[in-house]
Amino acid sequence: MKRRLAQVSLIAIALLTGGAAVEAKTLVFCSEGSPEGFNPQLFTSGTTFDASSRQIYNRLFQPERGDITAGPALAEGFEVSDDGLVYTLKLRPGVKWQTTASFTPTRDFNADDVVFSFERMWKTDHPYHQVGGGSYEYFAGSGLPDLIKNIEKVDDLTVRFTLSNPDATFIAVLSQDFASILSAEYAEAMLAAGTPDKLDLDPVGTGPFQLVAYQKDAVIRYQANPDYWEGKAALDNLVFAITPDPSVRWQKLKAGECHVMLQPNPADLDEMRNDPNIELLSREGINVGYVGFNTERQPFDDKRVRRALTMAIDKAAIIDAVYAGAGVAAKLPLPPSFWGYDDTIEDLPYDPDQAKALLGEAGQSGLKLQLWAMPVTRPYNPNARRMAEMIQADWQKIGVDAEIVSYEWGEYLKRTQQGEADTFMLGWTADIADPDNFLGVLLGCDAVGATNRARWCNKEYDDLIKRAKRVTDIEERTKLYHQALRIFKEEAPWVTIAHSVVYQPVRKEVVDFRIDPFGGNVFYGVDLKG
Repeated sequence: MKRRLAQVSLIAIALLTGGAAVEAKTLVFCSEGSPEGFNPQLFTSGTTFDASSRQIYNRLFQPERGDITAGPALAEGFEVSDDGLVYTLKLRPGVKWQTTASFTPTRDFNADDVVFSFERMWKTDHPYHQVGGGSYEYFAGSGLPDLIKNIEKVDDLTVRFTLSNPDATFIAVLSQDFASILSAEYAEAMLAAGTPDKLDLDPVGTGPFQLVAYQKDAVIRYQANPDYWEGKAALDNLVFAITPDPSVRWQKLKAGECHVMLQPNPADLDEMRNDPNIELLSREGINVGYVGFNTERQPFDDKRVRRALTMAIDKAAIIDAVYAGAGVAAKLPLPPSFWGYDDTIEDLPYDPDQAKALLGEAGQSGLKLQLWAMPVTRPYNPNARRMAEMIQADWQKIGVDAEIVSYEWGEYLKRTQQGEADTFMLGWTADIADPDNFLGVLLGCDAVGATNRARWCNKEYDDLIKRAKRVTDIEERTKLYHQALRIFKEEAPWVTIAHSVVYQPVRKEVVDFRIDPFGGNVFYGVDLKG
């Protein structure tokens, strides 16, 4: 493993220093972790989306690079019926599927692929539904199992979705990573061969890059798709050098062993600004970092306990120590820049004495719990371990004994989804520019057991956010979200910690890399000087 990664680094150094041995343009990205897999339908982490949907696949609609508005991709356009229930999508002709060692396509992308991709997630009796574990968190968290009434192929280049009720977010939801389109022909071939898992492990997409090789915890190698429908990428090769430690990522970037890195340590930002070979990009993040309570487990089913633990945390100290000022305290689950945010709602104060009183009122003395801390850096939390230690100390001051627990990233996500944690640290970066992406996907009743890891289901709150999705008037939707946010604040299923500023250093040889507002790393459209 070490030998192979060293080879990748040497290639990168040769390229960056003008070595003539390799003529192809190869960009090396210092990523933070191994993907859980290569089918974005099955997972929720940005690490997996970077490795799969943002390189290998396309969706029906996608935002322009660096933008938040979804535009045409595999679908060229759509029409909606007057009652808002029927969406007819016109598909892009002439889109080629990638050719790999496992599969040579015999046809272009068409409506069969769209129907297959969604019916796999939607229909429990579909032959591929249980392949890969049968867990489609994003699909479930977005409410699509109940929203979709029918999917039909009208002709090769036309698909019709019929909904059970109007939904103002539907087209935007189709632009999310989990809605990537997979090849129905490839799926049929692998099923016939008795190897259906290959569909998810050895991916075939329509995207700008195709997978060449993967070594867990070391490297992912891609090459440009020569038949990409938007035109071949300027980069010939793309390498993910998997490097979990942000300090090591920074050393590699300085040494020319990678061109782009993500999630730097806040303490390194000044050095990055002063390095003549580095451009430090920044953008206000549309994200939130939080501590969630398992509200189905005692005593966290008591809002007095949740509010007490919230009021015991010194968020200002965390912003200073963990974010080094590159963030602001969060009082709501919605980023302040989003429409629907209600700035009139007051945050719960930092008040250890009141926290102790609430615990006493709830009959909790000598409370012991587990606080789960993420093993990786994320845009919304640059140092989860340090944050956990600070929260542990804050809770100790009110007589709560917290044991810090962590797991490998994929295991951490799986176990928190299954409700194994007492309290846990997570966060979210928006997928679409709509409040429902936070308030519904993360906190709605339909998302319990999927993306709602706090397992909080409040009927009054849930009714409000569902009503908000069914109307198109922004002013009316905003009023409903304001009511829902007040319920969230009263019930406190999360401790909302921070909204971060996203920093991303790149070497100055890199041309036109853009920070993705949705937290991704998109390399189509990026070039290298020389």
